[in-house]
Amino acid sequence: MALSSSLVALGFAAPPSPAFAPLAASILPALIILGFFTSVRLVDTGLLIIQCRTAMTRIRGYYRDLSPHGAAYIIPWAGPAESDVVAATTATLGIGRRPNWLIGLFTIAMTIAAINSIVIGASVTLLAVQLFPFGVAMTLGLLIAALHATLFYLYQRHRYRTRPPLPPIPEQQ
Repeated sequence: MALSSSLVALGFAAPPSPAFAPLAASILPALIILGFFTSVRLVDTGLLIIQCRTAMTRIRGYYRDLSPHGAAYIIPWAGPAESDVVAATTATLGIGRRPNWLIGLFTIAMTIAAINSIVIGASVTLLAVQLFPFGVAMTLGLLIAALHATLFYLYQRHRYRTRPPLPPIPEQQ
C-alpha cells in the first residue's frame, strides 16, 4: 500500500513539476527502509514458521504413537518422511521439492526484497541520470538492484542455514 500510493504521488508530481525532486528524495528512501525492515522481519517469521511446523510434526508423531490405532487417526503430513522431523517439516512446507539453491528464491521475504531491489534500482537511476547519460544511469540502477537482491538472498540463506535447532526430544519412560 505504501509503495503504490507513493508511486501515484510521484506520478502526479512527475516532471516538469518542481515538486518531483523533493518528493522523490523524501519518499524513495522511506520506501527503501520500509522494504528492508519488512523483508528482514519476514525472514524471522519464516524461521519461526519452520520451528513451529517442526514442533507440530513432533507433537503429531507423539500422539500417533500413543496408541496402536493412532496412525489411523493422525495421518502423516509427509508420508514416509514423517519419522524424520526435519524431512517432514521440509516436505510439508514444499521446501523439499526444490533444489537447495532455489529454496530462498520462493519466500515471501525474497518477494519483498525483489520489489525493494527494483525501488532501489529506480532510485539510483533517477539520481544517476542527473550525472551520467541515460544508458549509464540505467545500467548502474540495474547493477545496484541485482546486487541488493543477491545480498538479500545470501543473508536469508545464511539465516536459514544457521537457525537454532529445536531442543532434543526427551527419552520416553
